[in-house]
Amino acid sequence: MFDQSTLPIPHTPRPERREVQEFVRHGLNVARELSSGLPLPGQGSTRELWAELSGLARQDLAYARIIEPHLDATAIIDQAGRNDVLTGADTWAVWAAEGPGTPLTATPSAAGWTLTGTKPWCSLAEFVSRAVLTAHVADETGELTGHRRAFMISTDHPGFLPEPNAAWVAQGLSDVPTTAVDFRELPAEPLGEDEWYLTRPGFAWGGMGVAAIWRGGAQSVADLLWQRCKHPRTPLDDAAHTHLGRVDLALSAASAVLDRAASAVDGGDATGEQGALWALRVRRTVAEAAETVLREVSRATGPGPLTGDPAHIRRVNSLQVYIRQDHAERDNRALGELLLAGAEGSPW
Repeated sequence: MFDQSTLPIPHTPRPERREVQEFVRHGLNVARELSSGLPLPGQGSTRELWAELSGLARQDLAYARIIEPHLDATAIIDQAGRNDVLTGADTWAVWAAEGPGTPLTATPSAAGWTLTGTKPWCSLAEFVSRAVLTAHVADETGELTGHRRAFMISTDHPGFLPEPNAAWVAQGLSDVPTTAVDFRELPAEPLGEDEWYLTRPGFAWGGMGVAAIWRGGAQSVADLLWQRCKHPRTPLDDAAHTHLGRVDLALSAASAVLDRAASAVDGGDATGEQGALWALRVRRTVAEAAETVLREVSRATGPGPLTGDPAHIRRVNSLQVYIRQDHAERDNRALGELLLAGAEGSPW
């Protein structure tokens, strides 16, 4: 596993801007190094890839949140057969979220594609040199076609305008700056055909890779309870043992489903609807495990760590923010629908 002993981790819940800049740049430099050595998902070593992501998150969740998009972008580009654009010098982000306001629109012309509009939730927009993003496709007259498509862009163009991120006041992942970006006729290169980004097998694999990071974040929160139980100041009571047991059950379930899913990915059994099913199953299992860990550790350790331990506060806040990418009950419903639609017999 990568040696992170020199990682410049901020020690306050709200790090100063200079600390954030140093932290992000260090993480992106490491991302470049890791992208040349880590396996890609679906190529036989997915379990090892996800274990590495969990390990990074266990050391520092925000650190993993900086590195993962760069690795995801290189995987997406590989899946599109465009490794020619990977120079080793760039740092990449992936921006696929949708939100209110003027949608980001891609318009073709004789000179190529251009992007106009706003893209929300662009993490690290001020730091990366390139990005993979999704946009709504228009025809030559500017009429939307109803399709979305992935594109590659460079951030050094004058038409790339990150909005001031003063509104990014999150206590969790506060050192992963995130903002909306305005695009003004910014040149873009298509990556795959219409809808390819969302329908490729790697879309589900990338979502499960994020869940591997959630697992590592949950493990880092659980580490406090483990240390308290292994080195108690007073004899442990039944409640402490119960909390520890519940945490173990949750994390064991998270690890088991990730391992099974990795085998399915590498075995060719996680494409199409099966890939979507595995992604829902993995993300919901790991997210619920993380919520269990947050609850049980808080109950077991009381208010002390949440009021007097900046590192623990940072872990808890960051994990709470990150797992909200999960869609909770909506994904439970989607999982049930997929199970009934695709299975002739019981999936168990």
